[in-house]
Amino acid sequence: MANITRLDPLDDLFRGFFVRPVDFNGTTQQPPSIKMDVKEQGDNYLVHAELPGVKKEDIHVVVDGNQVSISAEIKQEKEVREGERVLRSERYFGKVSRSFQMGQEIDDAKATAKFNEGVLELTLPKRAASPNKRLTVE
Repeated sequence: MANITRLDPLDDLFRGFFVRPVDFNGTTQQPPSIKMDVKEQGDNYLVHAELPGVKKEDIHVVVDGNQVSISAEIKQEKEVREGERVLRSERYFGKVSRSFQMGQEIDDAKATAKFNEGVLELTLPKRAASPNKRLTVE
């Protein structure tokens, strides 16, 4: 005869909360990725990237041809007070980065970056295509 075991879904949640990290939704915690919206507006690309908890001076943007790289460091501030014990911390502290390619080369001399309320806004003008130069063969 088969052994039948009754499972209580809340039992694992409460046991895990105090004994080991709880695995919400069957996934383990991974460093967050930078969430972005990319739009094309005429001669520009407009990028909005979410960087909550990051200071403006900890953000680095590099443009190389049509490749754009965003990196940032989220720093942890000491919050534990005397007599407290952290049972679970889900906030991420560390470095995050993301690189992507645009459909056309970027004019990095005219590109701008603004950071306001946790959102980085990049205005990336498209580089004007130079006409092909025909070489004469000697």
